[in-house]
Amino acid sequence: MINNNFKQLKKEYMDIPIPEELDFVVRKAIKESRSNGVKRKGRFSKAVTVAASIAATVAVLTVGINTSPAFAKTLSKVPLVGSIVKVLTFREYTVDENTFNANIKVPEISGLKDKKLQNSLNEKYLEENEKLYKEFLADMGDMKEKGGGHLGVDSGYVIKTDTDRILSVGRYVVNTIASSSTTFKYDTIDKKNEVLITLPSLFKDDSYVDIISENIKEQMIKRHEADDMMFYWVEGVEEEGLVDLFEKISKEQSFYINSEGKLVISFDKYEVAPGYMGIQEFVIPTEVISEILVSDEYIK
Repeated sequence: MINNNFKQLKKEYMDIPIPEELDFVVRKAIKESRSNGVKRKGRFSKAVTVAASIAATVAVLTVGINTSPAFAKTLSKVPLVGSIVKVLTFREYTVDENTFNANIKVPEISGLKDKKLQNSLNEKYLEENEKLYKEFLADMGDMKEKGGGHLGVDSGYVIKTDTDRILSVGRYVVNTIASSSTTFKYDTIDKKNEVLITLPSLFKDDSYVDIISENIKEQMIKRHEADDMMFYWVEGVEEEGLVDLFEKISKEQSFYINSEGKLVISFDKYEVAPGYMGIQEFVIPTEVISEILVSDEYIK
């Protein structure tokens, strides 16, 4: 069985066409070595061998993974390769026209055995960013018709957590007109069981909303007491009636699990504080929520 699998992999490997840019590496090495004369024959052979080896290796990893599901499945079982293939930039949209600037990077998750989950996430990322790009082009066109202006959008992603168990990917969007706004969305994945973790799925019931909200209010007040520049729209810091005060998180509040296994609640710019405060994050002490957690699989 092992021998048959090896033969199948070898056949798939031999059938993979080397991309032009990799083939160029080999041809360039041959050309340069020939121009240096016959005396460097030994060095030429080594250069061609190395170049061909690099080309073949990259071809296997890039072309093989994309063209052969069976090959990709086999690679995913190898710990070294599995640790490399995670989140990459799939596509990038850019606009650079004086006062109109856009830089939109689309992430792509790879390496999950659950292709349904992987594809659904990647499709979501692509749809979100295609929509963002089209909206930017439409707004830019409207502004140009009205005499011009300033418009910018910067969208990308960050890996907040990448452990043996948890992968948390944050996608941000910064819109700039007169001022800027920033939003963050997170996807947290259990890499072992290959499931998308939602905030409600962590808890036994909806009581987490009030419990977490009260802890966040306490943290806001303590931060303000330690530094009066840390200003929050919450009772005890802001006067009631001037702005809508923070009462409680939503059931689907933006969150991620950090590398220490702690729950982190995130608020967008302007959501609970003035714009100069930017994105606000609150690490929730595990002892505060331990009794209502479904398990201690994720939150430590």
